Amino acid sequence: MSEHVHTPQCSKLLGSLSDYIDGDLQAEICAELEAHISGCDNCRIVVNTMRKTVELYEQTSNEPVELPQAVRERLLLKLDLDALRKKGQ
Repeated sequence: MSEHVHTPQCSKLLGSLSDYIDGDLQAEICAELEAHISGCDNCRIVVNTMRKTVELYEQTSNEPVELPQAVRERLLLKLDLDALRKKGQ
């Protein structure tokens, strides 16, 4: 991979990344982003990583997560949510 020079175009297009991944981006901007990432290794890596992150989240988001009680206690204490911590006991 060549050394990446961060351009204003990188920032502009990657600012639309969420809409692009969700399929909500205007066709013109979508085409511009795809043309850019076809020649920009670093931006392509960012896009692919974001896609994979969303995919993994969607695969696991329906599964309930049960925190061990000790972890839950530490988390609520750290977040200063004492009322919730006492309620869960």
